Amino acid sequence: MSEETPFTPRLGRIGDQGKGSGRPAARKLRRAIAKLPRATRASFTGARSGAGRAAGTRGLQTGRLSRLHMRRVVVKVHIARGGRSGPGLYRAHLGYLQRDGVDRDGEGGVLYDRESDSVDARGILERSEQDRHQFRIIVSPEDGARLGDLKSATRELMAQMERDLGRRLDWVAVDHHNTGHPHTHIVIRGRDARMRDVVIARDYLMNGLRETAEDLVTQRLGPRRALEIAQARESEVSQDRWTGIDREIDAALSGGRIELDDASGSGARFDRAVKLQRLRHLESLGLATRLDERAFEMKTGWQDRLKREARRGDIIRTLAAEYTRQGRAVSFIEELKPEAGPVQGLVKAYGPEDELRDTRFLLVEDFGGRVWHVPAGAVDMAAPPVEGAMVELRRASTVARASDRAIAAVAEAAGGIWSEALHARHDPGSKPDYRLSLKRRLEALRRAGIGARLASGEWQVGEDFLERAASHEAQRAGGVRLAVLSWVPAEEQVHFRGETWLDRSTDAEAPAETQIGRLRAQRQAWLREQGYLGEGQDRLSDDQRARLRVMELTRASAAIAARSNREALTLQPGDGFEGKLEGHVDLGAGRMAIVGNAREFTLVPWREALGRQIGRELSIQRTARGLSWSLGMERTRGLSR
Repeated sequence: MSEETPFTPRLGRIGDQGKGSGRPAARKLRRAIAKLPRATRASFTGARSGAGRAAGTRGLQTGRLSRLHMRRVVVKVHIARGGRSGPGLYRAHLGYLQRDGVDRDGEGGVLYDRESDSVDARGILERSEQDRHQFRIIVSPEDGARLGDLKSATRELMAQMERDLGRRLDWVAVDHHNTGHPHTHIVIRGRDARMRDVVIARDYLMNGLRETAEDLVTQRLGPRRALEIAQARESEVSQDRWTGIDREIDAALSGGRIELDDASGSGARFDRAVKLQRLRHLESLGLATRLDERAFEMKTGWQDRLKREARRGDIIRTLAAEYTRQGRAVSFIEELKPEAGPVQGLVKAYGPEDELRDTRFLLVEDFGGRVWHVPAGAVDMAAPPVEGAMVELRRASTVARASDRAIAAVAEAAGGIWSEALHARHDPGSKPDYRLSLKRRLEALRRAGIGARLASGEWQVGEDFLERAASHEAQRAGGVRLAVLSWVPAEEQVHFRGETWLDRSTDAEAPAETQIGRLRAQRQAWLREQGYLGEGQDRLSDDQRARLRVMELTRASAAIAARSNREALTLQPGDGFEGKLEGHVDLGAGRMAIVGNAREFTLVPWREALGRQIGRELSIQRTARGLSWSLGMERTRGLSR
């Protein structure tokens, strides 16, 4: 046995030694495996891994008091991972939490901790500089207004959390009173007092912490009485948002239908009546269809529709005070009809959409005076346009990416399966870096519920992969695409010494009474006064605009060189440069990225993909076609003209 001859089995007919003879059989085998139902056996989820696993859930009752009578508290948790931009990411979040208008008196929020009612954010930021992650928590008691000062309740909650986790945490908090429900934002460092990484069990974050908060609020205010519980349920009947009653209806669905059984007892009859009223309200919203007096059929996607309406209602309430007072309603750009033309306007303001992840929606006022809400997914918050910048909005087309089409082509030839090896055989000219990028794309889509990763390391790709991937891309941006026409605010373009959007715009027939017409007339008068426009000339020529671009770029480079005591480089075709992406500068001709090292720097056209890469190393190569760059060790390449 020690002299066994190793052999390699080949799939195929007996005696067939031809090269690749096993491929048809292997392809059939993969197709058969793809059609099998996925295994349902339990797998390791990590839900109880980490500190707090023993206190992950506190059971269905505390003492002799059922959870039904506990005071309700909404707890939201997000784990922010700093990566290379950690300090900047943490700094931006704390700054956002302290913004004006969140305090009782409309002032900025004040940070506090276990000992002091006012702490400086710089302290925890300096300590967090090397942290891999941080925990962001929102605690919103249903009866928060009755608690009065939230600080003592928050400190009591954090003390109990430390006992549950068995470690001392480094945290700060800030109370917000800018919504209908007072709530508290808590930021916990990713390291404890002994500089050990804090890892908290998911069960505790998802359930244990909420139940702890409910216990503490119940101890302070007493349990909910039966009348309060009934009133709370009745208040949910007519709400245009996802409610606890909807959660019960969703759990009782069978094949998209629900039938209410006859109930005995006053409590059961009340619950049945509440659900029936709720279903009738959902029917009025077009989310349910009545089959008979007791049965309803729910529309596909009714849950997502209610959740979207809830977010929209929150946004409208946030904006109502300012814009309703001005007599202007806010329109949602997602409601723009596909056949409608693009909307052009000015950035007016930002507003919070998800305070845990620092995502913000955008308000744009078009040139006719109408205010539009732009969802956070359409805005690159790593490098957003400044207030006053000119933007263009249009409905996003549901077109699949080129990478998705490449994946689908390989999967179609391999029975719905994709792998790096299959792709290499299908496209021998593809590079390993490219195949790796496709694998990362599949992983991102898997997290969105599109496709599946098999135990073999291959990927199962369905027949509707392209359609679902394209729809996913459109939904990520809220179905909207935003393009910046000018990074320079419109009013500043009138006397701007450089090329502006007003000079490039082809809409020369804009009426003089419109905002664009007025600004263009002022710009032309200034250009004529400065000698750029001759007698009888209404627009700058291509050569004149090119000279203005060069003049502005030269001025910007000189200012950066003087400020940093470095030499400015202008890359010619064939030149290369390596340096760190330091930031950007906004010019009339567009946004430029600043890439530099200790002695030199250069300005190159900005790409949206660079927004979250500030501080990383870049390698740039100027070619005849444009600019090729690689980012860090990932070798991500782009081309700009």
